Amino acid sequence: MNAKVTWKNGMSFTGSADTGFELPLGADPSVGGANDGFRPLELMAVSLAGCTAMDVISILRKKQQDVTAFEVQVSAEQQHEHPHVFTRAVITYLVTGHNIAEAAVVRAIELSATKYCPAQTMLAKAFPMDLVYEIYEENDGAKELTAKGAWQPKE
Repeated sequence: MNAKVTWKNGMSFTGSADTGFELPLGADPSVGGANDGFRPLELMAVSLAGCTAMDVISILRKKQQDVTAFEVQVSAEQQHEHPHVFTRAVITYLVTGHNIAEAAVVRAIELSATKYCPAQTMLAKAFPMDLVYEIYEENDGAKELTAKGAWQPKE
């Protein structure tokens, strides 16, 4: 895999990789930026969320779960002093649908964490992650929380 950033001006860059897609990278005005793009560390959190989300939704679809909405949120704590690395993260899986089996959600999260998601496996070596989920039943546009919990690795 190859990736690059190309400087535009100031603290503004354009990032790209083998797929050819581009995205803006920028910095906060307090450090000379124009607030015109993703911060590089934000992309690590987005990458983590995207990697595990793709695994989990794929597994839930294979398990024939009737998912109507799905979101993965990453909340990462950062060290206060430089280099402001992530020190802990909570990954929250929000699954909405009809008759979603809690066991299927837990298994999908487990498989992503232990087998399929390279971003999660790599970053888990750098900081601890809590994996939590909420399952909502959708009825006529309204949704009701039916289950919540956490997946923990077996020791």
